[in-house]
Amino acid sequence: MIHNPNREERDSRNVLIKTFGCQMNKLDSELVFGSLIKEGYTLVTDEESADIILFNTCSVRQKAEDKVYSHLGKLRKYKEERPGMVIGVMGCMAQNEGEKILKRMPHVNLICGTRMFSRLPELLDEVNGSKRHILAIDDDATVDFDRSVAQRPNRFHAFVSIMRGCDNYCSYCIVPYVRGREFSRPREDIVNEVKGLADDGCKEVTLLGQNVNSYGKGLGGNGHFSKLLRQLDRIVGIERIRFVTSHPKDMSQDILEAVGELPTVCENLHMPAQSGSDRVLERMRRRYTSTHYRGLIEMAKTLVPDITIAGDFIVGFSGETDEDFLDTENLMRDVRYQNCFIFKYSPRTGTDAEKFVDDVEEETKKRRNHRLLELQEEISTEENSKRIGKSLEVLVEGTSKTDNQKLTGRTRQNHIVVFDFPESGYPVFPRTNGQAGDPSLYIGKLVNVTIEDATDVTLYGSMDSG
Repeated sequence: MIHNPNREERDSRNVLIKTFGCQMNKLDSELVFGSLIKEGYTLVTDEESADIILFNTCSVRQKAEDKVYSHLGKLRKYKEERPGMVIGVMGCMAQNEGEKILKRMPHVNLICGTRMFSRLPELLDEVNGSKRHILAIDDDATVDFDRSVAQRPNRFHAFVSIMRGCDNYCSYCIVPYVRGREFSRPREDIVNEVKGLADDGCKEVTLLGQNVNSYGKGLGGNGHFSKLLRQLDRIVGIERIRFVTSHPKDMSQDILEAVGELPTVCENLHMPAQSGSDRVLERMRRRYTSTHYRGLIEMAKTLVPDITIAGDFIVGFSGETDEDFLDTENLMRDVRYQNCFIFKYSPRTGTDAEKFVDDVEEETKKRRNHRLLELQEEISTEENSKRIGKSLEVLVEGTSKTDNQKLTGRTRQNHIVVFDFPESGYPVFPRTNGQAGDPSLYIGKLVNVTIEDATDVTLYGSMDSG
């Protein structure tokens, strides 16, 4: 029997959601937040105000899980002082660790797997006011994509899931085991969601999937990714479309042609290589060679001349030699990535690579990791410096975290830009009482910014006044 608190009791429930990991987790948190708001819950941002604390977790690397366990451990004493507080773990770590979390952290009340988050309001009702421990993991549950378009952290941007799961089974990766097999959303459902977002003031959407290039699987030939991009491009109100993540084995010319031709699709491609060594790529079961990957990069830069490339690399994978690592360094130099996510390899329980000998010493992993980070910083600084003196289109996201008198946003190529706005005001937002307009009025607007300085991470400039 599920306990259903009355409306007055439910309205007093304050929820804090802490999200770890990828954009898919951020979207899942957004969907959870929307479903809880419908049921009378209130989102808060600090533990002291929270009656319910939910961790939406990542399980791709051991470090990610360790971080969550550390946070949970710190809440043990907090839970002793407030025994009525509910602590829950959602997402990939919940799916992967399951009952182990409850045994290690008995003060946790709820474990909610990757396909069960749409049932969270019901699960919270069940645990509310009791000392029960609920384990909600179902590999075959149907994922509910329904969302309240009005409930999202940023009115002008939204993540949109187009497919879930992964069928690639790279030897090192836990994702297929915690996210399940691939399945795609019907194209009309995605189009209707994006239209609803546009009607609600959204300017930019990021299409999400473990492998967006394989979108359409299970839709009977009615779901190719490039066709989806072309249909979304026609939606009035949407200024920008981004997508992540692209698997190199499924990248195709028609997708890159769509990026080059469609005015709303941004010139930025996240396509992880993971290694520059063919020998390591084979052991990783990536199903492409470095030559094939380089060919895709060449095609992308030919079809989309101003495109920027983001990547992922794993260093210290089982059997990786100094020569293998040198191949990775050379790939980074040749591609000249805008930015890369670089990780030291850690074996994940249940993957095929767990059977391999983890034979690269930790100090060697650290040295290689540091070397790639250093090389990427050098490349990013050089590439970003090429933007100095140029006027770039920026979608304003808000005020700078370090200076609320400056604005921040992103270019179409996904550069972070921090910039001044004109003292004389902006034509759309005229001066008031001799002062420049309220900077918050620029949020969600497309403006042009002349770049004056650059680091490896950020461009700096001033908004054009004309």
